[in-house]
Amino acid sequence: MRKTTIIELEKIDPKRPILIEGLPGLGLVGKITLEYLIKQLNARKVAELYSPHFAHCVLVDNDGSLRLLRLEFYYWSNTERNSDLILLTGDCQAQTIEGQYEVANVIFDYAEKNNVGLIITLGGYRKEVKGKPQVFASSTNQEMLDRIMKLGAKNAPSESPIIGAVGITVGLAKFKGIDAVCLLAETYGDRPDPKAAMSLLNILMKMLHLNVDLLDLEKEISRYEELEEKIIKMQEQRILEKKKQKTGEEEKIFYIG
Repeated sequence: MRKTTIIELEKIDPKRPILIEGLPGLGLVGKITLEYLIKQLNARKVAELYSPHFAHCVLVDNDGSLRLLRLEFYYWSNTERNSDLILLTGDCQAQTIEGQYEVANVIFDYAEKNNVGLIITLGGYRKEVKGKPQVFASSTNQEMLDRIMKLGAKNAPSESPIIGAVGITVGLAKFKGIDAVCLLAETYGDRPDPKAAMSLLNILMKMLHLNVDLLDLEKEISRYEELEEKIIKMQEQRILEKKKQKTGEEEKIFYIG
């Protein structure tokens, strides 16, 4: 494979489609959000994207079969409103700057072919989180950005670079004549963060008038919080044991005659 390629599994004819992109990144926030949305909407896979710019490895599926790393396009027909969704997620991002641009351009080719009028990219914003993670928004369309602010998002910090596909896709959208929005949720970034994904989903649901059951994600958040609490207690116990050990060693040294 010498260039980035999309294999269409099904031809679609969407109505005023919106493309939402959530790839692996800080805290896996975009990926968690998209995978949850795909599952809850029961969206069906319609295309796969392969690229020589992805990592040089294969994945082993549950049945033992091998496959290359890829991105996947899913389609959901919105019967209640006149805007269908194309949902893009996957295993990885391109590993080089050249690869990021090539993959983004191929994604735009697919978007243009399907008459996409708006692209929304999702990701994480590395920051110390206090309480509910905030969502920062930026856009190529000021009127659209103003509407998102009214839904509870904050303005993205000025002069702050947005690295990777989440930023490049929005940056290129202006040259493609497609409106674009970037939504970033606060996250520590060093571990999967379903709580940040919840913040993104809340904004998306308001933006797109979606009715998505968040119960399973709430359960996932509870599991992560319990796990983090256990890890913190284990770390505190280790520190306490080390202190006791150090004190014992010092006492032994003191009483040597």
